[in-house]
Amino acid sequence: MSTHLHTWPAQQRVRHGLPVAEALPPELAECQRVVLVTTRSLAQSRIAAATRAAIGPKLAGETAAMRAHSPVEDVLALAALLRETRADRVVALGGGSVIDGAKVACAAVWQGVTDAAGLIGLAVSRGAQPLGWDAASPVPRITAIPTTLSAAEFAPHAGYTDLAEGRKYRALHPMQVPVAVVLDPAATLETPAELLLSSGIRATDHAAERLCALDRAPFSDAVSRQALEMLSTALPAIRANPEDLAARGLAQQAMWLSVMGGWANVAVGASHGIGYILGAARGVPHGITSCLGLPAVMQWNAPVNADRQAVIAQILG
Repeated sequence: MSTHLHTWPAQQRVRHGLPVAEALPPELAECQRVVLVTTRSLAQSRIAAATRAAIGPKLAGETAAMRAHSPVEDVLALAALLRETRADRVVALGGGSVIDGAKVACAAVWQGVTDAAGLIGLAVSRGAQPLGWDAASPVPRITAIPTTLSAAEFAPHAGYTDLAEGRKYRALHPMQVPVAVVLDPAATLETPAELLLSSGIRATDHAAERLCALDRAPFSDAVSRQALEMLSTALPAIRANPEDLAARGLAQQAMWLSVMGGWANVAVGASHGIGYILGAARGVPHGITSCLGLPAVMQWNAPVNADRQAVIAQILG
């Protein structure tokens, strides 16, 4: 008889298919001081304007300074803003770098970290399990509005980078996962096509590597298969018709499923590992690292998991 540990995220709600204008206000009903974090490329976008309007007078602060791969300096600056404003909620609008940066900044506030050494001290090794599931929810928590398909908003871990050393670190806390996620298909409309579609391949990577893992679990297999099936429909449809909100919504739900195998503690593989190195050392976006790495890793691993790769090939058609 096999044994396995399955954990559930400290995430309360996922609202999908509704515009930010409708989905966000209920999430902030009990909040008083909200900080919005995004990127410079999104700061003047329609979705950012809609998000500010939905936050309304509760907006206590805003930053658009989070760069790719969540640099230590940017995370510390956000943590300082959260302290200064006494924020009780962070709205993270963007892709994986924004959302991961918000996670680590919140952890820094919770644990009194104010400098680079302390932030790096939050790092854990890969394979570590989050502790403190029964602790009271700290303040602030995150509401995420993703604009890509990286799926960072569904994980309790977060990557952040020491740019000077070219090294990526990983923080882990069960409450780092956003307390709520708003999947508004329109939030992806202003994301460049290459970025959006390559992040869709990142989601494909999440599902494919878990489906090919040596230590699998039925839950992980089920959600990974469904994610691949949905992505194989949604991504070509988005490419063919960029205004297709139904396809974008399908892709968002697929990327949600693509990472849920992680809650069954089924690990990803070498494509992710290589991507972390390329991202930290050379600034390569993780969607692109998956485009480059996944085919090569699949070819390398074929002698031991060709049967699982055949399942993926059948799903993808």
